[in-house]
Amino acid sequence: MRIAFLLFPSITQLDLTGPAQVLARLGGDARLDLVWRTIDPVMTDAGFAIVPTATFDTVQSADILCVPGGIEVNAVIADDDAMNWVKQIGADADWVTSVCTGSLILGAAGLLQGYRATSHWAWRDMLPLFGATPVAERVVIDRNRVTGAGVTAGIDFALSLTALIRGETHAQAVQLSLEYDPAPPFDAGTPDRAGEAIVAGFQERMAKLAPGREEELRSLAVRRGFFGA
Repeated sequence: MRIAFLLFPSITQLDLTGPAQVLARLGGDARLDLVWRTIDPVMTDAGFAIVPTATFDTVQSADILCVPGGIEVNAVIADDDAMNWVKQIGADADWVTSVCTGSLILGAAGLLQGYRATSHWAWRDMLPLFGATPVAERVVIDRNRVTGAGVTAGIDFALSLTALIRGETHAQAVQLSLEYDPAPPFDAGTPDRAGEAIVAGFQERMAKLAPGREEELRSLAVRRGFFGA
């Protein structure tokens, strides 16, 4: 079983490393690759680099495609090489998956039309640009499309996918091995519970980090052939 993660500059590293840690424990003949244009180190949004294990040219197919997210998803959607690879792998993969804003990349590749999907709460309402139905859930399973919400939801997503592939007992054993037993110090993990002031502060920071992100994404949706955007 070959698992291919898209790796790209300014990726949110936990979107990738969280589910990768889980899916690496699928067992059997599972092989996991981190794929980018070259095998040069790729800088993440956390300030450290991750080294790809393969390139677009060397990974031509996969059983599981996983696309993580990050603040620079628009740059990925504008990248023809990256999008062509996602389309190619997703066309024949048994499982087409994403974490966080990676679902927008899947959508722009034409892989979520007519599917229910989720994303980070701050970007989820952009999914209809690509023909997807947004769902405010932590993990959304629609046929062979499995999408996780923001960042930490990648672990829940990967455990859910593990259960689908290997069964719940195997998934529970992986959860135990990772001692995944969340007990956050604050109840502020969703906009509803975080409160207006914290949500407003996040949105203000987002506007500075990615000015015009929604307008740019709408333009990219049209460029990728979604004329109803």
